[in-house]
Amino acid sequence: MKTRTCLAVLTLALSTATALPAEAATDTHLSGQLPSGAAYVMDVPAAWNGTVLLYSHGYTPAGFPNPAQNAPGSGTRTTLLAEGYALIGSSYATTGWAVTDAVPDQLATLDLFTRKFGPARRTLAWGTSYGGFVTTALAERHADRFDGSLSMCGLVQGGVANWNSTLDPVFALRTLLAPGADIPLTGFADQASAAAAAKSLSSKTAAAQQTPAGRARIALAAALHNIPGYNDASQTEPGPADWDTREANQYTAVNGLLQLPAFSWRQEAESRAGGNMSWNTGVDYTSMLGRSPLYKEVTELYKEAGLSLRTDLAALATAPRISADPAAVRWMRRTSVFGGRLTDPQLDIHTTGDALIPVQAESAYRRAAGAAGRGPLLAQGYVDGPGHCAFTDGEMVGALHTLEHRLDTGRWDASPGTLNARAAQEDPGSAPRYVTYRPAAYPRPYDLAHPGDARP
Repeated sequence: MKTRTCLAVLTLALSTATALPAEAATDTHLSGQLPSGAAYVMDVPAAWNGTVLLYSHGYTPAGFPNPAQNAPGSGTRTTLLAEGYALIGSSYATTGWAVTDAVPDQLATLDLFTRKFGPARRTLAWGTSYGGFVTTALAERHADRFDGSLSMCGLVQGGVANWNSTLDPVFALRTLLAPGADIPLTGFADQASAAAAAKSLSSKTAAAQQTPAGRARIALAAALHNIPGYNDASQTEPGPADWDTREANQYTAVNGLLQLPAFSWRQEAESRAGGNMSWNTGVDYTSMLGRSPLYKEVTELYKEAGLSLRTDLAALATAPRISADPAAVRWMRRTSVFGGRLTDPQLDIHTTGDALIPVQAESAYRRAAGAAGRGPLLAQGYVDGPGHCAFTDGEMVGALHTLEHRLDTGRWDASPGTLNARAAQEDPGSAPRYVTYRPAAYPRPYDLAHPGDARP
């Protein structure tokens, strides 16, 4: 989600052109604009190996620069071009929750590539963060266009689950830190009203962070979103029972959640959906906390504060709940929810210390793919480290080669040892960190493979 310098735009006609040979005399760089207004960029090496990689970039907030991107970064771009891959991608025509633009714009970019360079021997979709969500949408809905896909730190739990899980921590913060305060959590008319609500709740949360009772309650809210206690490489890594450091690290992530996703980004998504697409009616927060991997931390901080966890959970149970707008849920379900119905292999990788898209998102997609009978097509790898999309170049390129190995042989070889060996080969200067890991269940999964999920 980092802002990147815009590439210079060279507008090119989209009419049919003579295809260039795969073995062009020189490397080719093209950039331009699709009919939708989205920018695109293509890099094709002189010795193209016949594989094209369609990269889907992460979430770009409204008002931020939105250049076309065809790789996660300069390091992966340089490596993959040297290995002969063609790299393509678009900006998407709009920013924000732009799946209805992103999917057609990415397909249009692939169409244009084919018209200019000829058919690829192999076509792979890959992407990071929100781009992992776009990648999975491409894989499920347009399988005929791709041979396989790689989702990295992806929002693979889907849109409804994401917004429900984003609602839970802010509901807990408002209930426990600002009882009786008129701070709306959904239904924002515009960005100004969302920003005002974020400011009010952030102020209450900052004050609470100064007291043991407030910190215990912030930890409870973090647990409902599965925010890890070590989620950024700049943080102090806590020991196994260092609850105070864990909570301090979580507070930083909670504050980030309040500043953007829970309010500003929600308002933008609500404007597309036509209303509030999330709810907590019928949610049992006591059971949710009991299933959280952060349960022990919460209980210990409540003990240290001399605070009754049972009383606070009762307050959450009796607080007025938030209902969804059925039409908005239908829109999100139609555009942004997965069924796990893969046709081709997909590899997902995720860092264990991700606060923005917690690693439990992978459990949600595993659940969907299993229910759809497509579990064997899905492999998942886990990098032991803090941060969102905080992979080394080697870890990403090694994952790509692992997907290719599955396509070449018909079997997965995605063990941590194999992933680490491939990562080390691609990036000898960085120690690879794939580990054996099984994330906890996603707090509130929602997918098309489970009909019961459709009932709010």
